[in-house]
Amino acid sequence: MEGLWKRIRFFAVPIALAAFCAPGGAARAQDSEPLEVHITQVDASAFPTVRIYLSVTDSAGEPAPVDLERIRLYENGTLIQPDSVEAIGESAPLTTMLVMDISGSMNYAGKMESAKAAAIAYVNQMRKGDEAGLISFDTEITYVQPTTKDREALKAAIESLRTGSDTAMYDAVYEGIELLQAISGRKAIIVLTDGMDNRSKHSAEEVLARIGPEGLSISTIGLGDTSEQAGGYAGIDETALQYLARQAGGTYGFASDPDSLRRLYELYGRALQSEYVITYTSPAALRDGLNRSLSVQLAEDIPSLPGESQFNPGGLVPEVPASPSYNWSLFLSLLAALMAMLLAPMGIQWAAARIHSAGKPAKAASSAKAAAPKIKLSEAKKTPRVKLK
Repeated sequence: MEGLWKRIRFFAVPIALAAFCAPGGAARAQDSEPLEVHITQVDASAFPTVRIYLSVTDSAGEPAPVDLERIRLYENGTLIQPDSVEAIGESAPLTTMLVMDISGSMNYAGKMESAKAAAIAYVNQMRKGDEAGLISFDTEITYVQPTTKDREALKAAIESLRTGSDTAMYDAVYEGIELLQAISGRKAIIVLTDGMDNRSKHSAEEVLARIGPEGLSISTIGLGDTSEQAGGYAGIDETALQYLARQAGGTYGFASDPDSLRRLYELYGRALQSEYVITYTSPAALRDGLNRSLSVQLAEDIPSLPGESQFNPGGLVPEVPASPSYNWSLFLSLLAALMAMLLAPMGIQWAAARIHSAGKPAKAASSAKAAAPKIKLSEAKKTPRVKLK
């Protein structure tokens, strides 16, 4: 018996150590932090076919690999069987619009140079098929570099930035959405600002409403010191930045120094490049103008926080199910009802006139005779002249 126990220990101890030390082994199993699922973009432009982009990250915001078969999608609470679920990888290029604050406050504490270095770090990790563009903003919005795959052109555009005056962040983001409308696929805006928006004509709600049916995500970065009072050179409006990112499928990050700023840009890049895309056909295929709620979560045995979002299929005039058996009859019935509504006032007026004339025939005729004008011919000019007597 003692010899058997020795043999068990001989094999069991190394196996236990290996499981504990291996990545994803016992050490990871004891980690109680759940994974976070984020729906980053909903593309309903080809409705009823819908494409959902999502990221799965750990508590530090790093991408976390998952088994595609463990992803669950719900529309309006109903479990959906997707047409496909795949990791984006190199197959789905990413288009990013970098929106950078160049207001006067960026000239303090080396912020502008730190922002340039961080944005260049983002460009350096772009994949072969990815594109990016650059918008700068103070009181004016400047489209510094159209979207391109040319990294050197992007880095030169970033290096050319110079500081200006006040801040119009929402207007810059609104312009970024406009510029990305014609581009299909995965699209993201990354906004860097160090101050309070004090010059925009657009509001956060108008920015969010401008996102079209293809969708995109907006991530924000606050650079500065949250202890500063609003309006100070280092003050940032974290509440506004968090709200914008949360509503647009992005994330918010705070940076207080060059290193943390660069790490944020690089982290955003890794997360965007490690997303998944679900393609499915909506079971409610009519463009009825009603919002559809979406929920993506991992299988029950994986601790995770679900991602939530919604989309609207559009449709100013709600569609009805196509059915040859009654479509024409329904159409003709509606047409007849409409014609009856249009003709009813005329019929009522005609009937009232008939009743009135039937009740007073003599007076009506006399009045008509008295009101009739007399026409006499002028002897001199032989032309008709109307004289009313």
